Amino acid sequence: MHLKKSLITSSLAVLMLTGCYQQPGLIADNNYDRTKSGALIGALTGALIGYNTKGHHKGERALIGGLLGGAAGSAIGYSLDKQANEIADALGTGVNNDPLAALDPNRSIIVSKHPNYVKIMFRDRMMFATNASTLQANARNKVQKIRQLLTRYPQTVVEVAGFTDNSGSYDYNLQLSKRRADSVANILTVNQRPITRGCSYQKALVPNNTESNKALNRRVEIYLYPNQNSLTDPCR
Repeated sequence: MHLKKSLITSSLAVLMLTGCYQQPGLIADNNYDRTKSGALIGALTGALIGYNTKGHHKGERALIGGLLGGAAGSAIGYSLDKQANEIADALGTGVNNDPLAALDPNRSIIVSKHPNYVKIMFRDRMMFATNASTLQANARNKVQKIRQLLTRYPQTVVEVAGFTDNSGSYDYNLQLSKRRADSVANILTVNQRPITRGCSYQKALVPNNTESNKALNRRVEIYLYPNQNSLTDPCR
C-alpha cells in the first residue's frame, strides 16, 4: 500500500516537473513526448529501487527515489527533444514524425524524434555524386551545422548509416555505403568519432523496382542517442 501511494505521488510530482521543461519558442512539434515518457519511467524505476532498499521508511525512500529518477529521466528526454528542434531549425526544416515522410521525394532532409533517439535522414542526391563518397559542398555545410550543435551535447552518442539501392553487387554497395557514412562521420567528430555502418541495400524504404524508388532508398541517416544503451541497428 505504501509503495502504491509512493508511486502515484512520484508520478504526479514528475508530471509537474515535466511541465517546467515545456519551454516554447523552439520550433513546431514541441510535444516533448520523450521528456514525459523518460520522466515517468525514471520515476517508477526510482520508486521501486527506493522501496526495495533495506531499512525503515520504505514509503519515504520510494517517494524520494521516484522524484530523483523522474528528474533524471526528464532531463534525458528534454535533451533529445531540444536537440531535434535545434537541428531541424538549423537545417531549415521542422521535426516530422510522419513515417510516410520518407516516401516523399520532395523532402531532402527529414528530422524525426523517437523514444530513444533523434534521426536525421539525408537524401543521397544532395549528398554525393553517383558512385562517389565525397560530400558535395551544400551537404558538407548541412553536416557541419549538425556538428556545431553537437558541441553543446558532449554526452550524445552519434551513429551514421549509409544506404544504397540494389544496383550492383551487395558487397560493392556495402563498401560504398560504409565510405559514405565515414565521410559524414569525419565531419561530425566532436569528442569521439561516431559509430559508422554500411547497410548496402538492406532496409529498403520501397522496392528497388523503379528509378524513382531507388532514389528514395539511397540515403544517409544520422542517429543521436542519449547513451550507449540506447543504440539500435539501423541496418535492420
